[in-house]
Amino acid sequence: MALDERKTAPPRILVVDDDAGQRSLLDSFLRSQSFVTTLADSGERALELLAKEKFSLMISDVRMTGLSGLETLRRLREQHFTLPVLLVTAYADIREAVGAMRDGALNYLAKPIDLDELLATVRQATGLAATTPLNLGAEKKLPPHIAAHSPLMTTLFQDIALIAASDTRVFITGESGVGKEVVADLLHAWSARANGPLVKVNCAAIPETLLESELFGHEKGAFTGATAQRIGRFEEAKGGTIFLDEIAEMSPALQARLLRVTQDGKFQRVGSNREIHTDARVLAASNRNLEDEVKAGRFREDLFYRLNVVELNVPPLRERREDILPLANLFLKEFSPGNAQLSAATTAILENYAWPGNVRELRNVIERAVLVSRSEVILPEHLPTRLQTTAISQPPATINETPQLEAIERDAILAALKEHHFNRTETAKALGISRRTLLYKLQRFRNSGFIINE
Repeated sequence: MALDERKTAPPRILVVDDDAGQRSLLDSFLRSQSFVTTLADSGERALELLAKEKFSLMISDVRMTGLSGLETLRRLREQHFTLPVLLVTAYADIREAVGAMRDGALNYLAKPIDLDELLATVRQATGLAATTPLNLGAEKKLPPHIAAHSPLMTTLFQDIALIAASDTRVFITGESGVGKEVVADLLHAWSARANGPLVKVNCAAIPETLLESELFGHEKGAFTGATAQRIGRFEEAKGGTIFLDEIAEMSPALQARLLRVTQDGKFQRVGSNREIHTDARVLAASNRNLEDEVKAGRFREDLFYRLNVVELNVPPLRERREDILPLANLFLKEFSPGNAQLSAATTAILENYAWPGNVRELRNVIERAVLVSRSEVILPEHLPTRLQTTAISQPPATINETPQLEAIERDAILAALKEHHFNRTETAKALGISRRTLLYKLQRFRNSGFIINE
């Protein structure tokens, strides 16, 4: 009986990271997949635990205060010759991580952590079947003002439900107007902090000279016009969540201050020497590619990796056309006092328009259509001229054209995959789509009977 229990006991994983947010993310995710986890906040603590307990795998960050992940790996190999070790590293450390594989590391994962890749690597290391379905936990109920019918958005909301349970920092990416704020709302609402404040700051909407005071507050007399003490947004967010939108607009000096508060939760009001502590969870968003901003020297690399523990990408509306009509009908109910409906011709235009402004543009279009319509039916002439013009110049694909277009798309994706040696992350970047979109398209090809040889 004892032998059977040992066979069926879930693998025990030691998670080592001095960042409480990343420990929380790995802990909640691995537990949701039925693994047993033990947490260590330093390499020294990890070695203590390894001396007393047995584990199936150790996952360790590379950069830590005290013993680094690489030194921890070297020391544990003196006693534990076969324990699999998975390193988590920022891109800047990848060369070191690759070198560490000579010292006995099983593999490495680059930040921000891709949960699908993490799970596949952990399953391989612990000997679990790779075909075991990914368990993303119980789905939360979406608020009535959100519509998600596409597989891309359904998967995104499942990821949000899982990540919300941790206190980790999240970086939300996507084009302008896709709904990054909605993601931040759900991360807060579905977390243990839901009863605390959700404080939102649009860094692009506040003048640079005022943004420091907005975030950290100021003392009376700190500068001209500071006639009273002001509590900053980080102070307001204590016990809750702070969402920093358009983070790329922040000046280098403010980036340095933000780095400090993400490291130890400490900051000072402008004009004060007294340290204040906040435990606010930090969510950040940008419609720019922050990796490009880092390379250009406009954004601090260390801050990028502090904020980007896990990344959630919101796909553009053109990549999730199944959501266009459900969203349009939601907006129709919001703006129409009666029972307004979309005509068949209007529906066709909405479904085939490219939506460069994404969900925000769709919402504005429906609001305008309701205002100019004098009946309960929204007709094409109620839509902006740009939509009508597009519908005339680029009519919807016919039934015969659609398979042709799909074949062209499939061939382009497969060619890119081969060119990038089937690395999905690099392939997605080359194609200009999100990694999640690429995975969805590959699965769609498989479902239609197309075999992908990797």
